[in-house]
Amino acid sequence: MFQQWQQQIAHAAANDVHLRIRGSGSKDFYGEQAAFDAVLHTRDYAGIVDYDPAELVLTARCGTRLADIAAALDECGQMLAFEPPFFGAHATVGGCVAAGLAGPRRAQAGAVKDFVLGAQLLDGRGQCLNFGGRVMKNVAGYDVSRLLAGSLGTLGLITEVSLKVLPQPPAQATLQFHLPQAAAIEKLNAWHGQPLPLSGSLWTQGVLSLRLGGAAAAVSAACAALGGELLPPGEAAMLWYGVREQTLPFFNDLAAGERLWRLSLPDTTAPLALKGAVLLEWGGGQRWYRTDADAAPIRAAAQKAGGHATLFRGTPRQGETVFTPLPTALMSIHRRLKHTFDPHNVFNFGRMYAGF
Repeated sequence: MFQQWQQQIAHAAANDVHLRIRGSGSKDFYGEQAAFDAVLHTRDYAGIVDYDPAELVLTARCGTRLADIAAALDECGQMLAFEPPFFGAHATVGGCVAAGLAGPRRAQAGAVKDFVLGAQLLDGRGQCLNFGGRVMKNVAGYDVSRLLAGSLGTLGLITEVSLKVLPQPPAQATLQFHLPQAAAIEKLNAWHGQPLPLSGSLWTQGVLSLRLGGAAAAVSAACAALGGELLPPGEAAMLWYGVREQTLPFFNDLAAGERLWRLSLPDTTAPLALKGAVLLEWGGGQRWYRTDADAAPIRAAAQKAGGHATLFRGTPRQGETVFTPLPTALMSIHRRLKHTFDPHNVFNFGRMYAGF
């Protein structure tokens, strides 16, 4: 497989061919929809290389299905704590890391990059590079493996990745409160300042859902202190699955002209004066807007609040970009990184920003 990939990469580099890296294609919708000359497939390069539950580390090849990893971890009572969305039954771990998307537990557990311990990479010259390691404590060299998280495959082909895993919480509970958006944001910020076993939050259509996870005594005490309505376990599981996989009606009932925007904001930000439906996650730090508005007012509102906006689902209109345009200095850093790892623009050219 490596030799086949290296030959394909060498041919692409020599002939100005742009390759699209694809596992299952579950994240194809995300990012700029650039044109490619050929596809580099990864699904056949699969399998868990090493998993030591005692060390809380799992290493897998890029084409390994997230579902297979989740099943292996579940047998040992462990999990990927950043709760990655699959968006498809055949979603792969390589695509998971390259997309850098995390689920409801992100605000408490951390981002994808926080769990990447090491990675193996084929760069734009076909060279095999290794970064990080397979242990929790590793301080050797530059932390390039974390840089790969969210890079959308623009720096190279992630062939193998080592991830930190964590134990599943012994107990979970979901409480619901009927609150307007402003009051929900205020409550979430107050609760985040307390020693509560929070593991997820959601507000939409006047209902705030709060997930608790940890020791049974801690979850029970938190439920008693917070009040609210306790959601039955089955309904709670379906709710958080719907948030992670975006199967809730909010994400799927887009009217003609509507697009789905993801705003990253300080969690104390008051409700924004944007038209359209809104859904809050991560204690108010991630806000989804379903709207037919253009990019300019959305990005202006996000920037004024100290955040940024991404067009998550939908087609950019004339002059728009999927990701917030970067300042000149940051764009220069991105270009230099791209050139260092992929000087011939072989991989996922234009998937993040136009021109590289």
